[in-house]
Amino acid sequence: MGKTAAIADLVRTTTTHTWELISADSRQVYRGLDIGTAKPSSAERALLPHHLIDVCDPRESWDVGQFVERADALVDGIRRRGATPLISGGTAFYIRGYLFGLPGTPKASAELRARLDQRLADEGLDRLREELERVDPASAARIAPADAYRILRALEVYHTAGRPLSSYAPPETVRPGVRPLMVGLFRDRRDLYARIDRRVEEMFAAGLPAEVAALLEQGYGADDPGMQTIGYREFLELGPPPWSPATLGDVRDRIARNTRRYAKRQETFFRRLPGVRWVRAGETRDLHAALEPVLDMGR
Repeated sequence: MGKTAAIADLVRTTTTHTWELISADSRQVYRGLDIGTAKPSSAERALLPHHLIDVCDPRESWDVGQFVERADALVDGIRRRGATPLISGGTAFYIRGYLFGLPGTPKASAELRARLDQRLADEGLDRLREELERVDPASAARIAPADAYRILRALEVYHTAGRPLSSYAPPETVRPGVRPLMVGLFRDRRDLYARIDRRVEEMFAAGLPAEVAALLEQGYGADDPGMQTIGYREFLELGPPPWSPATLGDVRDRIARNTRRYAKRQETFFRRLPGVRWVRAGETRDLHAALEPVLDMGR
């Protein structure tokens, strides 16, 4: 039993609560990226309301600041409706941002943003990234080379404040008004990697290459934030379809490898969050015991 199955079991068996789910997955926000991001099925979405899925075009940027702002508003609305908000997802940075808040970075002026946009048009993204590598190498190292939005934002902060974005330390305490009960599912590394390999196989069987080809046909490409997602960006290195079976086999292997690496990084990040109650995946009784403080509130 994985995260999605655990949520479905929780909803079906805890009749004292009405739940609404807020997705903290930075990739499921993109419309059209369905198979490769393992979006919940229509049956799963019918079980309880899902929020922050399919809210962006693949050309649009989506970041932790937008997530926290939207999640705050959603939590308020869910509580007013008498339901319990359930924030779930695989993007640990978003969960941390919601819990602790964001660094107090300055807002750039419209004039500065316009100048950077013009420089992007005149000089190209590579030149701006070279500048970021000089003034803020730490930020440049963690921002994808094609992520124009985040490169420009890091330069905005530097030119506004005179100090790099990476120098702003994230908060270390939970925000006022946020009272989380955090539960994390874990499984043995060998089991996790085997599940990832099976999942990638299932995605290809479900039509992932055709989904990517359709997105390319619509004009999306490597410069679009949504297409930098694992499961999509690996196809962009192949050139336009059709793709040979041998080539697709190589892409499948690279997607599985990149997903395993991502899962390891996310687990490490999640393990650093304080107060998480860790439950072995599939142990339903332990999961319900970990959630007992919340479940008691509905009795």
